[in-house]
Amino acid sequence: MFDWVSSLFGKKVKGIKATVEIYTWQTCPYCIAAKILLFLKGVKFTEYKIDGDSQARDKMSERANGKRSVPQIFINDDHIGGCTDLFDLDQRGELKILLQK
Repeated sequence: MFDWVSSLFGKKVKGIKATVEIYTWQTCPYCIAAKILLFLKGVKFTEYKIDGDSQARDKMSERANGKRSVPQIFINDDHIGGCTDLFDLDQRGELKILLQK
């Protein structure tokens, strides 16, 4: 869906080995922004849509050290936080390193 956008930026990460998981709500703008960034980096991720699913949200919260906001993002089973945290990692050049582990 965003292939044309990806071609404008050309910032795909080479050698991605990481497993990425993201808990989202369908209409959450932060969730959408995080997924677009991951897509533009060429990351394949597992998305858990937890809209209205209290059991799934509880599981997410348990994994995310009590955090209940979305998105919550995990790389190689390590909790990295939400959308702002993901963008901060990218700005510092650390996201690429995490994705290549």
